[in-house]
Amino acid sequence: MTTDNTTVFVSGATGFIALHVVSDLLKAGYIVIGSGRSKEKNDGLLRRFNNHPNLSVEIVKDIAAPNAFDEVFKKHGKKIKVVLHTASPFHFQTTDFEKDLLTPAVNGTKSILKAIKEYAADTVEKVVITSSVAALVNPGDMGNPSLLISEESWNRDTWESCQANAVAAYCGSKKFAEKAAWEFLKENKSSVKFSLSTVNPGYVFGPQMFADSLKNGINTSSGIIAELVHSKAGGQFQNYSGVFIDVRDVSKAHLVAFENPECAGQRLVLSEGLFCSQEAVDALNEEFPQLRGKIATGEPGSGPSFLEKNSCKFDNSKTKKLLGFKFYNLRDCIVDTASQMLEVQNQV
Repeated sequence: MTTDNTTVFVSGATGFIALHVVSDLLKAGYIVIGSGRSKEKNDGLLRRFNNHPNLSVEIVKDIAAPNAFDEVFKKHGKKIKVVLHTASPFHFQTTDFEKDLLTPAVNGTKSILKAIKEYAADTVEKVVITSSVAALVNPGDMGNPSLLISEESWNRDTWESCQANAVAAYCGSKKFAEKAAWEFLKENKSSVKFSLSTVNPGYVFGPQMFADSLKNGINTSSGIIAELVHSKAGGQFQNYSGVFIDVRDVSKAHLVAFENPECAGQRLVLSEGLFCSQEAVDALNEEFPQLRGKIATGEPGSGPSFLEKNSCKFDNSKTKKLLGFKFYNLRDCIVDTASQMLEVQNQV
């Protein structure tokens, strides 16, 4: 696919991952139409990209509303060739799991696909959905060292069982939204022309596209690093664990997902390996002299043995082959994330 005049629609364009995606698309020469929840957010986005001539933004107030994307596709459908659906709720501040996590994730995915079918069936050629490793494995199984997860795996929670708590509900929301997308394509194969790929990242670390966005809060995964940066010497921390990936690699993968024809119909599992908070805090203590002695240390060096006992195994060799580029390692990822946080706090 040539970039000349190729128009890409990015839903949820003001999000942590999406801002990197928008930046990479503009650098590659694509025309980008984004969506955001309000005029204020959208104006902020345009300002951040210096009112780039190839960038415009539309308001989609609520992705869970029926026909949420209809207006955008009525207006622009005839020129959009690629759709990157990154918008989905990701937070744990709720007890109404269906209303705040499950339903919006599923409805948002269905409504964007329906809008494509209705108004851009002949023009949209590629759809990439930002899913998650959470669609592959539920939180309980994540800690099972005898389990091997790959591109073929699915989270085994049901709609009911994933409502045990907010984390399980978020993971369930990613599974059911992704399932809805594959089912939609199966049912509508004859009336749309697009191929579908999903991008399934683990914990996403790495710097924000714009450092000042840290002043308005932080994405959920990077919050783990922020907690450690703000921990106290001798203090305790929760030893989170799972697979990780750098946001810059997630962004790059979204472009390869639609540019490389071999990615059509594939689930791209983005993981550079396992991490735990202990390994992250070791990196912070080793790489930032100004933090040494001021933040928690836990049990230095115990990360690998903790992961051996407390994490399932991942095999995403198929994805790595399809994408064909090297991912950031954990140390660089943590250092770049923390450096930006410290810079914003003027602690460097």
